Amino acid sequence: MKKNEYNQIISILYDLHIAYPHYNIGRHLATAFDGYGDMWGITDKEMLFSLTKYKSELDMDFPHIDEKEIDDIIKDGMDLDNILKEEDSGDY
Repeated sequence: MKKNEYNQIISILYDLHIAYPHYNIGRHLATAFDGYGDMWGITDKEMLFSLTKYKSELDMDFPHIDEKEIDDIIKDGMDLDNILKEEDSGDY
């Protein structure tokens, strides 16, 4: 299959369907093109760019499953002043 923008768009939508089966295509499209308003005149190039950006952001946004990890992040955030003081004084 020729790798034109149209085919790449279809490929990204397929990849999103496989990676995130609990999201419907409407959710992907609405999120990827939020702020575009009327999409009637959007070019394939713009659509490919937006879907690629959306997929990259979604792939990087992984959930923190481990409750201990979340608790540790919150605890470290609450103690941030002490951590920064230790780094400044070289104790870290």
